[in-house]
Amino acid sequence: MSLSAETIHIIGAGLAGCEAAWQAARSGCRAVLHEMKPQRFSPAHASPDFSELVCSNSFKSNDLENSSGLLKEEMRCCNSLIVATADAHRIPAGQALAVDRVQFSRVITETLEQDENIDIIREEITEIPAEGVVIIATGPLTSDLFAAHLNQLLGHEFLYFHDAIAPIVEADSIDFISAFKASRYNKGAADYINCPLSQAEYYRFVSELLAAEKTPLREFETLMPYEGCMPLEVMASRGIETLAFGPMKPVGLIDPRTGKQPYAVVQLRQENESGALYNLVGFQTRLKWPEQKRVFSLLPGLDHAVFVRYGSLHRNTYIHSPSLLLKTLQLKKNPRIFFAGQITGVEGYMESAAMGLVAGIQASRFARGENPATPPPVTMTGALLAYITSPFSAAAFQPMNANFGILPALEVPAGKKERKKKYADRALTAIKDWRELLVGQAP
Repeated sequence: MSLSAETIHIIGAGLAGCEAAWQAARSGCRAVLHEMKPQRFSPAHASPDFSELVCSNSFKSNDLENSSGLLKEEMRCCNSLIVATADAHRIPAGQALAVDRVQFSRVITETLEQDENIDIIREEITEIPAEGVVIIATGPLTSDLFAAHLNQLLGHEFLYFHDAIAPIVEADSIDFISAFKASRYNKGAADYINCPLSQAEYYRFVSELLAAEKTPLREFETLMPYEGCMPLEVMASRGIETLAFGPMKPVGLIDPRTGKQPYAVVQLRQENESGALYNLVGFQTRLKWPEQKRVFSLLPGLDHAVFVRYGSLHRNTYIHSPSLLLKTLQLKKNPRIFFAGQITGVEGYMESAAMGLVAGIQASRFARGENPATPPPVTMTGALLAYITSPFSAAAFQPMNANFGILPALEVPAGKKERKKKYADRALTAIKDWRELLVGQAP
Protein backbone atom coordinates (compact mmCIF):
# COMPACT_ATOMS: atom_id res chain seq x y z
CA MET A 1 0.00 0.00 0.00
CA SER A 2 1.29 3.44 -0.85
CA LEU A 3 1.11 5.64 2.19
CA SER A 4 0.16 9.29 2.31
CA ALA A 5 2.09 11.56 4.63
CA GLU A 6 -0.74 11.77 7.19
CA THR A 7 -0.07 10.25 10.61
CA ILE A 8 -2.65 9.23 13.21
CA HIS A 9 -1.52 8.91 16.83
CA ILE A 10 -3.57 6.39 18.83
CA ILE A 11 -3.21 6.41 22.62
CA GLY A 12 -4.02 3.03 24.15
CA ALA A 13 -3.71 -0.48 22.66
CA GLY A 14 -6.87 -2.03 24.00
CA LEU A 15 -9.57 -3.36 21.71
CA ALA A 16 -10.58 0.12 20.50
CA GLY A 17 -7.03 1.40 20.04
CA CYS A 18 -5.91 -1.67 18.11
CA GLU A 19 -8.98 -1.54 15.87
CA ALA A 20 -8.46 2.20 15.29
CA ALA A 21 -4.80 1.68 14.37
CA TRP A 22 -5.72 -1.14 11.97
CA GLN A 23 -8.43 0.91 10.26
CA ALA A 24 -6.22 3.98 10.00
CA ALA A 25 -3.44 1.94 8.39
CA ARG A 26 -5.90 0.32 5.97
CA SER A 27 -7.24 3.77 5.06
CA GLY A 28 -3.87 4.95 3.78
CA CYS A 29 -2.46 6.72 6.82
CA ARG A 30 0.46 5.86 9.05
CA ALA A 31 -0.70 4.79 12.50
CA VAL A 32 1.43 5.38 15.59
CA LEU A 33 0.13 3.27 18.46
CA HIS A 34 1.18 4.38 21.97
CA GLU A 35 0.85 1.79 24.76
CA MET A 36 2.15 2.13 28.33
CA LYS A 37 2.53 -1.64 28.89
CA PRO A 38 4.91 -3.15 29.96
CA GLN A 39 6.42 0.09 31.29
CA ARG A 40 3.33 0.46 33.43
CA PHE A 41 0.27 -1.73 34.04
CA SER A 42 -3.21 -0.77 35.17
CA PRO A 43 -4.55 -2.59 38.26
CA ALA A 44 -6.54 -4.93 36.00
CA HIS A 45 -3.90 -5.90 33.45
CA ALA A 46 -1.02 -8.35 33.68
CA SER A 47 0.03 -9.21 30.11
CA PRO A 48 2.27 -7.03 27.94
CA ASP A 49 0.14 -7.99 24.91
CA PHE A 50 -2.44 -5.71 23.31
CA SER A 51 -6.24 -6.08 23.54
CA GLU A 52 -5.97 -7.96 26.83
CA LEU A 53 -9.33 -9.38 27.88
CA VAL A 54 -9.94 -8.87 31.59
CA CYS A 55 -13.56 -9.57 32.54
CA SER A 56 -14.47 -12.43 30.21
CA ASN A 57 -13.25 -14.33 27.18
CA SER A 58 -16.67 -14.13 25.51
CA PHE A 59 -17.78 -11.61 22.89
CA LYS A 60 -21.40 -12.71 23.37
CA SER A 61 -23.74 -14.18 20.77
CA ASN A 62 -23.02 -14.67 17.08
CA ASP A 63 -26.72 -14.95 16.22
CA LEU A 64 -27.74 -12.20 13.78
CA GLU A 65 -31.06 -11.84 15.58
CA ASN A 66 -29.11 -10.89 18.69
CA SER A 67 -27.83 -7.31 18.99
CA SER A 68 -24.29 -8.49 19.79
CA GLY A 69 -24.27 -10.85 16.82
CA LEU A 70 -25.48 -8.11 14.51
CA LEU A 71 -22.79 -5.71 15.71
CA LYS A 72 -20.06 -8.27 15.05
CA GLU A 73 -21.40 -9.03 11.58
CA GLU A 74 -21.36 -5.32 10.74
CA MET A 75 -17.75 -5.19 11.88
CA ARG A 76 -16.90 -8.19 9.71
CA CYS A 77 -18.29 -6.24 6.77
CA CYS A 78 -15.86 -3.45 7.65
CA ASN A 79 -12.73 -5.63 7.81
CA SER A 80 -12.47 -5.57 11.62
CA LEU A 81 -9.17 -6.87 12.98
CA ILE A 82 -10.73 -7.65 16.37
CA VAL A 83 -13.58 -9.77 14.99
CA ALA A 84 -11.40 -11.52 12.41
CA THR A 85 -8.90 -12.50 15.09
CA ALA A 86 -11.67 -13.66 17.40
CA ASP A 87 -13.16 -15.78 14.63
CA ALA A 88 -9.77 -17.33 13.90
CA HIS A 89 -9.17 -18.26 17.56
CA ARG A 90 -12.65 -19.27 18.61
CA ILE A 91 -13.18 -21.91 21.26
CA PRO A 92 -16.40 -23.92 21.87
CA ALA A 93 -19.10 -21.81 23.55
CA GLY A 94 -22.36 -22.67 21.81
CA GLN A 95 -23.88 -19.65 20.05
CA ALA A 96 -21.39 -17.31 21.71
CA LEU A 97 -18.08 -16.18 20.21
CA ALA A 98 -15.55 -17.04 22.91
CA VAL A 99 -11.78 -17.04 22.44
CA ASP A 100 -8.57 -18.28 23.98
CA ARG A 101 -7.81 -14.93 25.55
CA VAL A 102 -4.02 -15.42 25.69
CA GLN A 103 -3.79 -16.49 22.05
CA PHE A 104 -6.20 -13.77 20.97
CA SER A 105 -4.15 -10.97 22.53
CA ARG A 106 -0.87 -12.43 21.33
CA VAL A 107 -2.05 -12.60 17.71
CA ILE A 108 -3.45 -9.05 17.80
CA THR A 109 -0.09 -7.84 19.09
CA GLU A 110 1.94 -9.75 16.49
CA THR A 111 -0.33 -8.61 13.66
CA LEU A 112 0.12 -4.94 14.52
CA GLU A 113 3.84 -5.29 15.24
CA GLN A 114 4.37 -6.81 11.80
CA ASP A 115 2.30 -4.24 9.92
CA GLU A 116 4.60 -1.92 7.97
CA ASN A 117 2.05 0.90 8.20
CA ILE A 118 1.93 0.87 12.00
CA ASP A 119 4.59 2.13 14.39
CA ILE A 120 4.41 1.07 18.03
CA ILE A 121 5.78 3.15 20.91
CA ARG A 122 5.67 1.52 24.33
CA GLU A 123 5.62 4.38 26.79
CA GLU A 124 3.09 6.08 29.03
CA ILE A 125 1.49 9.12 27.49
CA THR A 126 0.57 11.77 30.06
CA GLU A 127 -0.47 14.54 27.66
CA ILE A 128 -2.11 14.70 24.25
CA PRO A 129 0.49 15.34 21.52
CA ALA A 130 0.60 19.05 20.70
CA GLU A 131 0.21 18.52 16.96
CA GLY A 132 -1.35 16.07 14.53
CA VAL A 133 -4.46 13.91 14.55
CA VAL A 134 -4.96 11.96 17.79
CA ILE A 135 -7.33 9.17 18.84
CA ILE A 136 -7.73 8.73 22.60
CA ALA A 137 -8.61 5.12 23.39
CA THR A 138 -7.29 4.76 26.93
CA GLY A 139 -10.30 2.81 28.18
CA PRO A 140 -12.09 2.51 31.52
CA LEU A 141 -8.85 2.32 33.49
CA THR A 142 -7.18 5.42 32.05
CA SER A 143 -4.00 6.15 34.03
CA ASP A 144 -4.22 8.78 36.75
CA LEU A 145 -1.77 11.15 35.07
CA PHE A 146 -3.52 11.08 31.71
CA ALA A 147 -6.94 11.31 33.38
CA ALA A 148 -5.75 14.45 35.18
CA HIS A 149 -4.71 15.89 31.82
CA LEU A 150 -8.15 15.07 30.38
CA ASN A 151 -9.73 16.71 33.39
CA GLN A 152 -7.96 19.95 32.53
CA LEU A 153 -8.86 19.68 28.86
CA LEU A 154 -12.53 18.72 29.26
CA GLY A 155 -13.47 20.08 32.67
CA HIS A 156 -14.05 17.86 35.69
CA GLU A 157 -17.83 17.88 35.23
CA PHE A 158 -17.44 16.01 31.92
CA LEU A 159 -15.22 13.15 33.13
CA TYR A 160 -16.43 10.29 35.34
CA PHE A 161 -14.39 7.88 37.40
CA HIS A 162 -16.97 5.35 38.47
CA ASP A 163 -19.91 3.72 36.83
CA ALA A 164 -23.07 2.98 38.78
CA ILE A 165 -25.79 2.16 36.28
CA ALA A 166 -29.39 1.01 36.51
CA PRO A 167 -31.05 -1.74 34.46
CA ILE A 168 -32.85 -0.95 31.20
CA VAL A 169 -35.87 -2.82 29.86
CA GLU A 170 -37.74 -2.88 26.57
CA ALA A 171 -40.83 -0.68 26.80
CA ASP A 172 -43.12 -3.16 25.07
CA SER A 173 -42.24 -5.86 27.63
CA ILE A 174 -43.76 -3.83 30.51
CA ASP A 175 -47.18 -5.07 31.64
CA PHE A 176 -49.60 -2.12 31.78
CA ILE A 177 -52.24 -4.17 33.54
CA SER A 178 -50.15 -3.32 36.62
CA ALA A 179 -48.05 -0.35 35.51
CA PHE A 180 -49.36 3.11 34.67
CA LYS A 181 -48.00 6.36 33.25
CA ALA A 182 -48.06 9.45 35.47
CA SER A 183 -45.98 12.28 36.88
CA ARG A 184 -45.90 13.11 40.58
CA TYR A 185 -48.88 15.24 41.64
CA ASN A 186 -49.90 15.23 37.93
CA LYS A 187 -47.42 18.02 37.31
CA GLY A 188 -46.41 18.17 33.66
CA ALA A 189 -46.64 15.35 31.17
CA ALA A 190 -47.00 11.72 32.28
CA ASP A 191 -43.39 10.98 31.41
CA TYR A 192 -42.75 8.14 33.87
CA ILE A 193 -43.97 4.55 33.91
CA ASN A 194 -44.89 3.57 37.47
CA CYS A 195 -45.01 0.06 38.92
CA PRO A 196 -47.00 0.20 42.22
CA LEU A 197 -46.39 -2.20 45.11
CA SER A 198 -48.54 -3.13 48.09
CA GLN A 199 -46.89 -3.41 51.50
CA ALA A 200 -46.65 -7.20 51.16
CA GLU A 201 -45.14 -6.94 47.68
CA TYR A 202 -42.66 -4.33 48.86
CA TYR A 203 -41.50 -6.35 51.88
CA ARG A 204 -41.09 -9.46 49.74
CA PHE A 205 -39.04 -7.49 47.20
CA VAL A 206 -36.71 -6.03 49.86
CA SER A 207 -36.25 -9.47 51.44
CA GLU A 208 -35.29 -11.06 48.11
CA LEU A 209 -33.06 -8.10 47.23
CA LEU A 210 -31.07 -8.44 50.45
CA ALA A 211 -30.75 -12.22 50.07
CA ALA A 212 -29.69 -12.09 46.40
CA GLU A 213 -26.15 -12.94 45.35
CA LYS A 214 -23.90 -9.96 44.69
CA THR A 215 -21.00 -9.66 42.24
CA PRO A 216 -17.79 -9.32 44.29
CA LEU A 217 -15.73 -6.23 43.67
CA ARG A 218 -12.28 -6.74 42.25
CA GLU A 219 -9.23 -4.97 43.65
CA PHE A 220 -9.46 -2.11 41.18
CA GLU A 221 -13.21 -1.67 41.79
CA THR A 222 -13.07 -0.59 45.41
CA LEU A 223 -14.01 3.00 44.63
CA MET A 224 -17.54 3.59 45.90
CA PRO A 225 -19.83 6.03 44.11
CA TYR A 226 -21.21 9.13 45.76
CA GLU A 227 -24.35 8.88 47.90
CA GLY A 228 -26.68 9.66 44.99
CA CYS A 229 -25.51 6.51 43.16
CA MET A 230 -25.57 4.13 46.13
CA PRO A 231 -26.38 0.55 45.11
CA LEU A 232 -29.99 -0.38 45.80
CA GLU A 233 -29.08 -3.31 48.04
CA VAL A 234 -26.82 -1.11 50.17
CA MET A 235 -29.67 1.32 50.75
CA ALA A 236 -32.02 -1.54 51.58
CA SER A 237 -29.60 -2.86 54.19
CA ARG A 238 -30.02 0.38 56.16
CA GLY A 239 -33.58 -0.52 57.12
CA ILE A 240 -36.70 -2.15 55.73
CA GLU A 241 -38.37 1.20 54.91
CA THR A 242 -35.33 2.94 53.41
CA LEU A 243 -36.25 2.28 49.79
CA ALA A 244 -39.86 3.36 50.37
CA PHE A 245 -38.52 6.76 51.45
CA GLY A 246 -35.85 6.78 48.71
CA PRO A 247 -35.96 5.62 45.07
CA MET A 248 -39.27 3.77 45.63
CA LYS A 249 -41.16 6.56 47.38
CA PRO A 250 -44.81 6.70 46.22
CA VAL A 251 -45.56 10.27 47.27
CA GLY A 252 -47.63 12.18 44.73
CA LEU A 253 -48.57 9.11 42.67
CA ILE A 254 -52.07 7.63 42.60
CA ASP A 255 -52.71 4.14 41.29
CA PRO A 256 -55.62 4.53 38.83
CA ARG A 257 -56.83 1.00 39.60
CA THR A 258 -57.37 1.74 43.30
CA GLY A 259 -57.55 5.53 43.44
CA LYS A 260 -55.02 5.41 46.28
CA GLN A 261 -51.33 6.00 46.78
CA PRO A 262 -49.42 2.68 46.70
CA TYR A 263 -47.13 1.62 49.53
CA ALA A 264 -44.10 1.89 47.23
CA VAL A 265 -43.47 2.41 43.54
CA VAL A 266 -40.76 1.78 40.95
CA GLN A 267 -40.47 4.56 38.39
CA LEU A 268 -39.11 3.96 34.89
CA ARG A 269 -37.76 6.83 32.81
CA GLN A 270 -37.53 6.96 29.02
CA GLU A 271 -33.99 6.07 27.91
CA ASN A 272 -33.96 6.85 24.18
CA GLU A 273 -35.69 9.22 21.81
CA SER A 274 -37.94 6.58 20.26
CA GLY A 275 -39.28 5.50 23.65
CA ALA A 276 -38.36 1.87 23.06
CA LEU A 277 -36.25 1.65 26.23
CA TYR A 278 -36.87 2.61 29.86
CA ASN A 279 -34.51 2.51 32.82
CA LEU A 280 -35.38 1.69 36.43
CA VAL A 281 -34.77 4.98 38.22
CA GLY A 282 -32.43 4.68 41.20
CA PHE A 283 -31.90 0.94 40.74
CA GLN A 284 -28.10 0.94 40.51
CA THR A 285 -27.03 -2.46 41.76
CA ARG A 286 -24.24 -4.98 42.18
CA LEU A 287 -26.49 -8.05 42.03
CA LYS A 288 -25.38 -10.79 39.67
CA TRP A 289 -27.22 -10.58 36.37
CA PRO A 290 -29.38 -13.73 36.82
CA GLU A 291 -30.31 -12.42 40.27
CA GLN A 292 -31.33 -9.06 38.81
CA LYS A 293 -33.63 -10.83 36.37
CA ARG A 294 -35.12 -12.96 39.17
CA VAL A 295 -35.55 -10.23 41.80
CA PHE A 296 -36.65 -7.36 39.57
CA SER A 297 -39.17 -9.60 37.83
CA LEU A 298 -40.98 -9.75 41.17
CA LEU A 299 -41.99 -6.13 40.66
CA PRO A 300 -45.56 -5.63 39.37
CA GLY A 301 -45.47 -4.79 35.69
CA LEU A 302 -41.97 -6.22 35.23
CA ASP A 303 -42.75 -9.91 35.62
CA HIS A 304 -42.06 -10.48 31.91
CA ALA A 305 -39.67 -7.58 31.34
CA VAL A 306 -36.94 -8.00 28.75
CA PHE A 307 -33.69 -6.57 30.12
CA VAL A 308 -31.38 -5.06 27.51
CA ARG A 309 -28.85 -3.91 30.10
CA TYR A 310 -28.35 -4.99 33.68
CA GLY A 311 -27.18 -2.74 36.47
CA SER A 312 -23.56 -2.60 37.52
CA LEU A 313 -21.06 -0.82 39.72
CA HIS A 314 -17.43 -0.65 38.73
CA ARG A 315 -14.49 1.64 38.08
CA ASN A 316 -14.96 3.21 34.67
CA THR A 317 -13.48 6.37 33.26
CA TYR A 318 -15.74 7.80 30.58
CA ILE A 319 -16.56 11.22 29.17
CA HIS A 320 -19.87 13.01 28.74
CA SER A 321 -19.91 12.36 25.01
CA PRO A 322 -23.23 14.08 24.19
CA SER A 323 -21.77 17.39 25.36
CA LEU A 324 -18.26 16.88 24.05
CA LEU A 325 -18.26 14.89 20.82
CA LEU A 326 -19.49 15.30 17.28
CA LYS A 327 -21.07 12.28 15.57
CA THR A 328 -17.64 11.68 14.03
CA LEU A 329 -16.22 11.08 17.55
CA GLN A 330 -14.27 14.35 17.23
CA LEU A 331 -13.92 16.68 20.17
CA LYS A 332 -16.17 19.66 19.40
CA LYS A 333 -13.69 22.25 20.61
CA ASN A 334 -10.65 20.61 19.02
CA PRO A 335 -11.57 18.48 15.96
CA ARG A 336 -8.08 17.03 15.52
CA ILE A 337 -8.77 15.00 18.69
CA PHE A 338 -10.95 11.89 18.45
CA PHE A 339 -12.15 9.53 21.18
CA ALA A 340 -12.73 5.80 20.82
CA GLY A 341 -13.80 2.81 22.88
CA GLN A 342 -15.28 2.54 26.32
CA ILE A 343 -14.15 6.03 27.32
CA THR A 344 -16.85 7.37 24.95
CA GLY A 345 -19.62 5.79 27.00
CA VAL A 346 -20.24 2.49 25.27
CA GLU A 347 -20.35 -0.66 27.34
CA GLY A 348 -18.83 -3.97 26.26
CA TYR A 349 -15.88 -5.44 24.39
CA MET A 350 -17.34 -5.31 20.89
CA GLU A 351 -19.03 -1.97 21.43
CA SER A 352 -15.62 -0.53 22.36
CA ALA A 353 -13.95 -2.08 19.33
CA ALA A 354 -16.74 -0.78 17.07
CA MET A 355 -16.09 2.78 18.23
CA GLY A 356 -12.40 2.20 17.53
CA LEU A 357 -13.32 1.10 14.01
CA VAL A 358 -15.34 4.27 13.43
CA ALA A 359 -12.69 6.53 14.96
CA GLY A 360 -9.92 5.01 12.83
CA ILE A 361 -11.91 5.58 9.64
CA GLN A 362 -13.07 9.08 10.57
CA ALA A 363 -9.65 10.24 11.77
CA SER A 364 -8.10 9.06 8.51
CA ARG A 365 -10.66 10.95 6.45
CA PHE A 366 -10.10 14.08 8.54
CA ALA A 367 -6.32 13.80 8.16
CA ARG A 368 -6.68 13.62 4.38
CA GLY A 369 -9.10 16.55 4.25
CA GLU A 370 -12.07 14.38 3.25
CA ASN A 371 -15.67 14.76 4.36
CA PRO A 372 -16.81 12.59 7.29
CA ALA A 373 -18.81 9.45 6.54
CA THR A 374 -20.57 8.15 9.64
CA PRO A 375 -22.24 4.73 9.57
CA PRO A 376 -26.02 4.92 9.05
CA PRO A 377 -28.09 5.09 12.25
CA VAL A 378 -30.10 2.01 11.16
CA THR A 379 -26.94 -0.06 11.77
CA MET A 380 -26.04 -1.17 15.28
CA THR A 381 -22.70 0.63 14.93
CA GLY A 382 -24.40 3.82 13.83
CA ALA A 383 -27.08 3.55 16.51
CA LEU A 384 -24.46 3.28 19.26
CA LEU A 385 -22.69 6.28 17.78
CA ALA A 386 -25.95 8.24 17.65
CA TYR A 387 -26.81 7.32 21.24
CA ILE A 388 -23.55 8.51 22.78
CA THR A 389 -23.58 11.78 20.83
CA SER A 390 -27.31 12.57 20.95
CA PRO A 391 -28.48 15.69 22.83
CA PHE A 392 -31.38 13.56 24.09
CA SER A 393 -28.90 11.42 26.05
CA ALA A 394 -27.17 14.40 27.67
CA ALA A 395 -29.40 14.96 30.72
CA ALA A 396 -28.83 11.53 32.29
CA PHE A 397 -26.00 10.07 30.23
CA GLN A 398 -24.83 6.60 31.20
CA PRO A 399 -22.87 3.95 29.29
CA MET A 400 -24.84 1.90 26.76
CA ASN A 401 -24.35 -1.51 25.17
CA ALA A 402 -25.64 -2.77 21.81
CA ASN A 403 -29.36 -3.54 21.83
CA PHE A 404 -32.25 -3.39 19.37
CA GLY A 405 -33.96 -0.67 21.38
CA ILE A 406 -31.52 1.99 20.21
CA LEU A 407 -32.24 1.32 16.52
CA PRO A 408 -34.72 3.58 14.68
CA ALA A 409 -38.18 2.04 14.31
CA LEU A 410 -38.86 -0.06 11.24
CA GLU A 411 -40.56 1.74 8.36
CA VAL A 412 -43.17 -1.03 8.30
CA PRO A 413 -44.03 -2.31 11.81
CA ALA A 414 -43.47 -6.01 12.44
CA GLY A 415 -44.37 -8.45 15.17
CA LYS A 416 -41.87 -9.42 17.85
CA LYS A 417 -40.80 -12.62 16.08
CA GLU A 418 -40.07 -10.85 12.79
CA ARG A 419 -38.77 -7.55 14.14
CA LYS A 420 -35.21 -8.56 14.98
CA LYS A 421 -34.68 -10.27 11.63
CA LYS A 422 -35.93 -7.17 9.82
CA TYR A 423 -33.67 -4.97 11.95
CA ALA A 424 -30.71 -7.20 11.05
CA ASP A 425 -31.51 -7.31 7.33
CA ARG A 426 -31.87 -3.53 7.18
CA ALA A 427 -28.67 -2.96 9.14
CA LEU A 428 -26.52 -5.31 7.07
CA THR A 429 -27.74 -3.82 3.80
CA ALA A 430 -26.92 -0.33 5.11
CA ILE A 431 -23.48 -1.22 6.47
CA LYS A 432 -22.50 -2.90 3.20
CA ASP A 433 -23.59 0.15 1.22
CA TRP A 434 -21.60 2.38 3.59
CA ARG A 435 -18.52 0.21 3.29
CA GLU A 436 -18.74 0.22 -0.52
CA LEU A 437 -18.94 4.02 -0.39
CA LEU A 438 -15.75 4.15 1.70
CA VAL A 439 -13.91 1.71 -0.55
CA GLY A 440 -14.96 3.67 -3.61
CA GLN A 441 -13.51 6.82 -2.09
CA ALA A 442 -10.27 5.21 -0.83
CA PRO A 443 -7.00 6.69 -2.12
